[in-house]
Amino acid sequence: MNIVVCIKQVPDSTEVRIDPETNTLIREGVASIINPFDMYAIEEAIRLKERFGGKTTVITMGPPQADDALREALSMGIDEAVHLSDRAFAGSDTWATSLILSRAVKKIAQFDLLVCGKQASDGDTAQVGPGIAAHLNLPQATYVRRIDTVHLDTSPKIMVVERLVEEGYEILELQLPALITVVKEINEPRLPSLRGKMKARKEQIPVWTHKDLNLEEDKIGLNGSPTQVVKIFTPPAKQGGKILQGEPKDIVEELYKEIKDFL
Repeated sequence: MNIVVCIKQVPDSTEVRIDPETNTLIREGVASIINPFDMYAIEEAIRLKERFGGKTTVITMGPPQADDALREALSMGIDEAVHLSDRAFAGSDTWATSLILSRAVKKIAQFDLLVCGKQASDGDTAQVGPGIAAHLNLPQATYVRRIDTVHLDTSPKIMVVERLVEEGYEILELQLPALITVVKEINEPRLPSLRGKMKARKEQIPVWTHKDLNLEEDKIGLNGSPTQVVKIFTPPAKQGGKILQGEPKDIVEELYKEIKDFL
């Protein structure tokens, strides 16, 4: 079973800075970690490989420092890594990002399953995983909390998953190849072993640019992004509420006056 995991390196801090010209995060000089939800995606890929054999590959798009995230994934037990790094990628929105990642998956070619974390902690859009599936025309299941069964000896190959919804969960059957995004309930990520860390440090990780993926520059980056951030601001601090006291009739009249003044 060949599995591809898409991960993202995110700031390890809530004190993020914004470039006033591009309205994008300034990542240089900021301590970074693997997006917490992506750790569950990495772990689930490794567990599936341990059950069914095959190969696991991790992909990330980001500046040179994102190499650290790939090596951490390798130290946990992922087999191979690919780094998508190019100035032309800078400023890509979720649509352009999912296009870039989908082209990388196409270049890898042989896969049964794509796994992503449900969302990134710095964007919280939960759009990239489904976007990759849309670009590749793959069936998908989001917010997966459990993989029930996998049938690799059937034609087509089938996977049955449990997907979280607001009032419980759904059981879905997916025809492979497919994409899933996972939530933290699915597993407990392992710690890297010393042997894994030593192996990851020596690994040669290929770096692919937009040319390697046959992408035109006007389809990616800020210029190729159909959505753009036009303004960023800090919301005003919440002010304390007001407690109305007295007779019910007086409270109703006071409440009516407050609502009328507000509107």
